[in-house]
Amino acid sequence: MTDWLSLIGIGEDGAPGLCAAAQTALARADVVFGGARHLAMIEHRDKRPWPVPFSPAELLALRGSARVAALVSGDPFWHGAGGSLATDLRPDEWRCYPQPSVFSQAAARLGWRLEEVTCLGLHAAPLARLRRDLQPGQRLIVTLRDGKAPAELAAYLAASGFGTADLWVMERLGGPNERITRLQASDTVAPTAAPVACAIALRDGPAIPLASGRDDAFFAHDGQITKRPIRALALSALAPRAGELLWDLGTGSGSVAVEWLLAHPKNRAIGVERDPVRAARAQSNIAAFCPGAGDVLVGESLAHIAALPDPDAVFVGGGFDHALLDALWARLPAGCRLVVHGVTLETESLLAKAHDRFGGSLLRIELAQAAPLGRLRGWKASYPVVQWQVVR
Repeated sequence: MTDWLSLIGIGEDGAPGLCAAAQTALARADVVFGGARHLAMIEHRDKRPWPVPFSPAELLALRGSARVAALVSGDPFWHGAGGSLATDLRPDEWRCYPQPSVFSQAAARLGWRLEEVTCLGLHAAPLARLRRDLQPGQRLIVTLRDGKAPAELAAYLAASGFGTADLWVMERLGGPNERITRLQASDTVAPTAAPVACAIALRDGPAIPLASGRDDAFFAHDGQITKRPIRALALSALAPRAGELLWDLGTGSGSVAVEWLLAHPKNRAIGVERDPVRAARAQSNIAAFCPGAGDVLVGESLAHIAALPDPDAVFVGGGFDHALLDALWARLPAGCRLVVHGVTLETESLLAKAHDRFGGSLLRIELAQAAPLGRLRGWKASYPVVQWQVVR
């Protein structure tokens, strides 16, 4: 059956706001899926609410046997369910009838150029997803979970150092009960009516720098951390690209994994750390900057790498030895980028032999920082770090 699924964008006005083609598709549907609020707007003999958590399984089980309509807020393919529903279907099996998205309506109310605004769907994501985008002078529009979420958003902004941000709380955009309230993130925000979105105009605040090699103070650690200048060189050698997966073996504080994730929102990372306390701390660092984008496993790297998904790059910051070298070389896919740091003489010797055997580049990094020397100052040298970089 072709064209059996209709993705219908629906706004606050409900069915009367639908175009003629969308109303026809809704009328001919055997089954209608949607959120409780949307289903209450229409009359139909077979209305089924989306499961919580969301899953398209029940709808897709009707594939080809019934005509189905799916009610989605605004534009089904702009932070909506359209992508999840259409992924496994042929183009001739579905048709979409979009309406203006919440983001478009919010930008239209404020006179903002939508192409210059960061748009995020936070209705099913933690507020920490915002952290990378908190940059002075930037504008954001975010969808939120419920009427309590604007107050939680304001508190998060204030706690992150952006309490001076202008905040527009936008309730029920596009409907007769639309209301927009402007305040600052440091103000008290009353509970609102869902559906709700917020527009944010950021002022000054402690932004995360865009270049790799962020200050060590951004990360929780116990001293076991790849220091800022060395980390910048590690990320340069790892050369992250959009949508890639990193293995961070001997992850320590997870700082390299976090920097990898900050390079692009679609990047993913898996850390391995033998110390459970450090592993938990690394997981917390990832959650603070890029929630949901990385996992940290507890144990020895050798015990995990066989079962991990193929990486695009691997960083080894500790625990490198002959056994791990042989296992990695046998396991890694062609084209994978491997970067290893060593501090001890034994690891330096191993890296020199690996370089001779497999090629790549070998770099010895020696850094010194100015420090008090009596009444004057002198250079205090750190342990040299040897970096081996190679493509499998």
